[in-house]
Parts: sequence; structure tokens; C-alpha cells
Amino acid sequence: MLFQLFLNMVIAVLWMLLKDEDRVNLTTFFTGYLIGILVMYLMHRFFGQPFYIKKVWSIIKLLFLFLKELIVSSAVVLKQICSPKMNITPGIFTYETALQSDLEITALALLLTLTPGSVVMEITEDGHTFYIHAMDIEQSKVDVLRSMSRFEQAIMEVTRT
Repeated sequence: MLFQLFLNMVIAVLWMLLKDEDRVNLTTFFTGYLIGILVMYLMHRFFGQPFYIKKVWSIIKLLFLFLKELIVSSAVVLKQICSPKMNITPGIFTYETALQSDLEITALALLLTLTPGSVVMEITEDGHTFYIHAMDIEQSKVDVLRSMSRFEQAIMEVTRT
């Protein structure tokens, strides 16, 4: 992926330098980058790797998913905190994950810990079981499990393609 991205940037810079203009501008670079994307797409089978834009798109989707979950969970926590009567039941539950590599497991733990209302307390030695503390076990457990399965799918798209 990085080689394809680097090669695309080289094509964009070459396009910018070979273009017969008095000065260098961003539109010329962007045009060269788009031409590089086309060239990389036509030649991606020769690199022995999938086309890099697919992975970039998967990373962007993961970031937007995280931002969405961050906003939603922040609103839920803010609603719970600002209510006049705190009716929450904190608790701990376990979650079995299908992720395998250390990078995938760490990314899932960090994404979950960064969203308000829950924190990963511990991960077993084999890395397949998470112990999660939720601010409101009755409400948060369902939401956390849903968001974790979404995070798992998005992480697998980024790391396994």
C-alpha cells in the first residue's frame, strides 16, 4: 500500500514538473494525483497487492465510525450526568472478540476506551476476551456490544484486505 501511495505521489510531482506553467500550483498537483490514481488502478495487479485506495477508504470509514460513536456516547453520558437523579448501575462484563493480531486487538481496546461511558479494564492472555467496565451496565452493555461489533468489522476491513 505504501509503495503504491509513494508511486502515486511521484507521478503527481512529475506531472506538476513537466506541466508547462510558470509556477507550481495545487490544481496541477491534484490533476497529476488523479492521473496517478488511474495509472495505479490500471497497474495494481502487477504489484501483488490490492489497490491502495480501497484501504484508504476503509481507514476513512473507521475514522468516521469512531467520530459517530464518540458523539453518540458523549451525548448519552452527558444526558446521564446532567439528569437530576443519577439512575445508573455501573458494572463489568466480558466480550469475546474475533480479532487475532495484537494490532487489531489494541486498536479495538483503544477505540472502545476513547469513547465515553466504557473502558477496557483487561484483556486475557490469548487476547480474545475483553473485560469492560460500563458506566450504566443496563443501558451501556447493549450499546457497547453494538459499537464493538462495528469497530471489529471496520478494523478487519483495514487490516485484512
